[in-house]
Amino acid sequence: MQPAREAVACLIGPTASGKSGLAIALALRGAPGPVEIISLDSAQVYCGLDIGTAKPSASEQAAVRHHLIDLVPPEVHYSVARCHADVLRTVSEIRSRGAQPLIVGGTMLYYKALLHGLDQLPSTPAEVRAQIAQAASALGWPELHRQLHAVDPETASRLAPTDAQRISRALEVWEHTGRPLSDWVRSSQAAPSERLQPLAMRTLALMPQDRAWLHARIASRFEEMVSAGLLEEVEGLMQRPGLTPDHPSMRSVGYRQAWLHLSGRLSRADFLQKGIEATRQLAKRQITWLRSFATEGSIVVLPAETAGLDQAMAVWASPG
Repeated sequence: MQPAREAVACLIGPTASGKSGLAIALALRGAPGPVEIISLDSAQVYCGLDIGTAKPSASEQAAVRHHLIDLVPPEVHYSVARCHADVLRTVSEIRSRGAQPLIVGGTMLYYKALLHGLDQLPSTPAEVRAQIAQAASALGWPELHRQLHAVDPETASRLAPTDAQRISRALEVWEHTGRPLSDWVRSSQAAPSERLQPLAMRTLALMPQDRAWLHARIASRFEEMVSAGLLEEVEGLMQRPGLTPDHPSMRSVGYRQAWLHLSGRLSRADFLQKGIEATRQLAKRQITWLRSFATEGSIVVLPAETAGLDQAMAVWASPG
């Protein structure tokens, strides 16, 4: 399964496209030597988010060593920059053991950072993030988007009024440093040596050809998660004194809708409908990312409906 020219093998795709099953099959095949999986999932990094993130089971983790799972408590903000650093460190550690890393996931922002590198931007204190989250709860993200436009119109013009995570990040930087995020980005780009560097990867992407096929898998999997105890999992998370629905972990698809239902703001039927709809929207965004990567020639695409072990092995074994 060794990719050409020492690039790291990477498997990406939208949610419910079959990435995890194929990745484990690839890892079990190995050749040459053992394979360890690096998760590229912005929700699986959180402890306690198991069912709703489709986290690998205990038996799967026993069969294949996994990394970047259960890294931080759900109250912690896990950043793109930290993911970039964690992946590079883990790749080095895996190779030092004589094993091969296989990066697997669907968080396309994380993948883009690995593919193109990342601007070095300032970290912000937790209290600043908390203040912005409180303001968002009181005023709504469209109002905070308008506030961002007043101090950093360049960044605001690239963001949707409901893009909570990126609006929050831009306002955090402004509040903490007094400089707009766009200014920090330009400074970083002017000094390439200060950027987090890209990782050489040979990437296979699972791209569904039939949207109805993917939608059916999404609905079936979400219903299975509910049957497996998703609501009970979120109920337990809600008991954590420092955790709120505004934390990034609780804005994850499924968790947000479950929190609203358990708070009495959504009926069970609406929870199921909105959870499935939100997952479909996530998949749509992921597919848009994949198409952009395919256009620039950075990925090899296989139909998700028919992609198999031998096809994937052939992609990584081929030159160029």
